[in-house]
Amino acid sequence: MRIRNSKKLYFGLLAAAVLLSLAVARGILSGPQVSTVSPTVVVKAMQVVTRDTPVSREFVGQVKAKSEVKIMSKVAGNVVEKMVNGGDTVYKGQPLFRIDNKQYLSTIHSARAALLKSQATLNNTQKDVVRYQKLAALNGVAQQTVDAYVAQAEEEAATVEVSRAALQQAIQDEQDTLIVSPVDGRIDVNDVSLGYYVAAGSTIMATVSSINPVWVQFSMSETEYLSYLRNGNGSLPASFKEHLQLVLSDGTEYPLIGRMEQIDRGIDSTTGTITIKASFDNPQNYLLPGMFARVVAQEAVRQGALLIPQKAVKEVLDNAFVIVVTDDNKAESRQVKLGDRIGDMWLVEEGLSGTDRIVVEGIDKVRQGNALQVTMIEPDAQTPARQ
Repeated sequence: MRIRNSKKLYFGLLAAAVLLSLAVARGILSGPQVSTVSPTVVVKAMQVVTRDTPVSREFVGQVKAKSEVKIMSKVAGNVVEKMVNGGDTVYKGQPLFRIDNKQYLSTIHSARAALLKSQATLNNTQKDVVRYQKLAALNGVAQQTVDAYVAQAEEEAATVEVSRAALQQAIQDEQDTLIVSPVDGRIDVNDVSLGYYVAAGSTIMATVSSINPVWVQFSMSETEYLSYLRNGNGSLPASFKEHLQLVLSDGTEYPLIGRMEQIDRGIDSTTGTITIKASFDNPQNYLLPGMFARVVAQEAVRQGALLIPQKAVKEVLDNAFVIVVTDDNKAESRQVKLGDRIGDMWLVEEGLSGTDRIVVEGIDKVRQGNALQVTMIEPDAQTPARQ
């Protein structure tokens, strides 16, 4: 009886130990229990800005010289003098090069001598004409002789004119050995060197580009062109033609306003765009041909436009998203359609209303459905919009 009770006690203790081991093992394997409640994320938010906003469009343009003149000599010869260096600013009429003029001086002397000779011959013949006319009046010579001398005098007078023209041409050729700039501008660095032989009318000695004012050439699409026509009642509006701004490649704004001067006759069939040239004054020679810049044109004032800071937008695969704070302070990811950039802001075309609140700081920490601890800020305190 005592043995039987001992066995029962033994097996009871053994069963209890096994159950205790299983409970401990289950606790170790399962680990601590993870709370399924999402943590609260601290963010800063602002209300979508609603205000009347001037909308502008930007076009990529390139600075071009209004006049780009290739300097060529009217006479042939070797360059014996250079008055400028490549890259210098030059003025209309300023001497640039001199060509060896010795042969042209010789031609002048020869032409002058030929003119003197022909004038002497003409003078002698004219005296003979007077003499024979007097004799003919006294019937001393035949009228035929007088007529022959008159014809000879006329022929020699023509020879004098030919000689005079040859002298003038020789003088002009000698003057043309001094090459001057035809326009105000800047000379390129690819100019000829001393001793270089230039052929008349074919050798390009240098290129001078005018730099004040300059053109900025840009293109706009057919759709953009039609949009401007609608705003201008059938023609480009004055705000476009008379008030073009320029933003340089480093982001700085050019201080002077430009105006449209030329528009192409039609749409390019290859690119579907129309080419426009705008004129900008360049008194400091700041703009150089070949520079790239953005032409900013005012389109219209958008009434009640919706604006949000650029930093509030996340772009994924060409789609734009913002985090909207719901009425119960939860995060809602929402896709939006963006329009133009207005300073540091985006113009919102679709997806938001003027009463929505959007996250502007802490956006990378937020996930869909997160509870938010929101601090509201004013738009100008976060991302002031430059008009």
